[in-house]
Amino acid sequence: MLFVALLLLAAVLAANTGLLILQIGLQWVFSQAPQLQTSSGCDWPVESLTVVIPAYNESVNIEACLNSVLSSIPPSREWHVIVVDDASEDDTFALARKAVGSHPCGDHLVQLVQAGPRPTGERWVGKNWACTCAMEYVSSHWVLFIDADVRLKPDALRRALVQAHQDKADLLSLAPRLECGCLAEWMVQPIMASLLGLGFPVVASNDPSSPVAFAAGPFMLFLRSSYEAIGGHRALAAEVVEDLALARGIKQAGLRLRYLLALDAVTLRMYENLSSLWEGWTKNWFLGLDRNVLRALGAAAAVVLMFSVPWINAVSALLLVVLFPTMAFWWWMVLTFSLLAVAQQLLLRLWTRQRFEVPIRYWWLMGLGGLLVGAIGPASVWRTVTGRGWTWKGRALN
Repeated sequence: MLFVALLLLAAVLAANTGLLILQIGLQWVFSQAPQLQTSSGCDWPVESLTVVIPAYNESVNIEACLNSVLSSIPPSREWHVIVVDDASEDDTFALARKAVGSHPCGDHLVQLVQAGPRPTGERWVGKNWACTCAMEYVSSHWVLFIDADVRLKPDALRRALVQAHQDKADLLSLAPRLECGCLAEWMVQPIMASLLGLGFPVVASNDPSSPVAFAAGPFMLFLRSSYEAIGGHRALAAEVVEDLALARGIKQAGLRLRYLLALDAVTLRMYENLSSLWEGWTKNWFLGLDRNVLRALGAAAAVVLMFSVPWINAVSALLLVVLFPTMAFWWWMVLTFSLLAVAQQLLLRLWTRQRFEVPIRYWWLMGLGGLLVGAIGPASVWRTVTGRGWTWKGRALN
């Protein structure tokens, strides 16, 4: 039993070390990360702007998204919105039309477009086709692509356009604040947000001399001439993670990329339930880790170690104290370090609340969330490699 005790103790010590590294790393990253600046009321770029919202089966989101956009402080002297329905099978288009009709300036500001069927004999995935169709109607200096699950604060568009103009950016992308609604999101999204926060190459992405490029797909503001210079979404029709591909295209062309935190300006609610969360993260996990099997599986295992093992070992230690009292010293050691790791998880959530205004609700379910992420890793590898079940909103990606 001594071997078992040492194994359990080693696991919780590793979990504590990992959590400590995660917390220190997050604080360092976000102390260095540039943020979207506030703008004065007199800031008014003369350039024109088009906001493009690609939408596929977004009946849950499209009205709220459009209302937030239409409630914006005018970002420029000339601006309008294009909503592209990507052959939705629900009432996305009807609800978009309803939202437009309920706004005093809706008919003037918004153009509703049907993308139509995708070209036969060509592979188009995700929102690439809808965004490409939208560009047929865009003639503005700037074009902004946002997802339907994004909500904008009234000054978000103006602040983004002002900063893009001041920074001479060819692409300005904003990292939103993640919101949680369903229980599955509360279990998983705080963990994912921590991992993404640590993994975001913010400083390198904003360094013109670095080849590293990162962007957040929910909010990507392009100088239109630069977007067209790299071929836009049409050039990467078959690219599932199109935001990273576009960011890399900008940097590889010698253009300027700006990636900023905008937690006070943009919010994002990614998933409505466990099913959509599972589909979304199994779509992205393996791709986000550069299709590296060892990294994808290793990262999933590390999440289980840091977030699930402390809870499992704490319960195990209490049982082992009763079953094997002669080894009580070792079991109490395991329990002590397990509870220390659990305390670190709580501290992580408290820091997240203070830094990102994310409540600590259901923080004690992070152990279960870790197990779910641990399952997402291998499932993502399997689905991406085999193409079986590799979908987004029911559409096959292979």
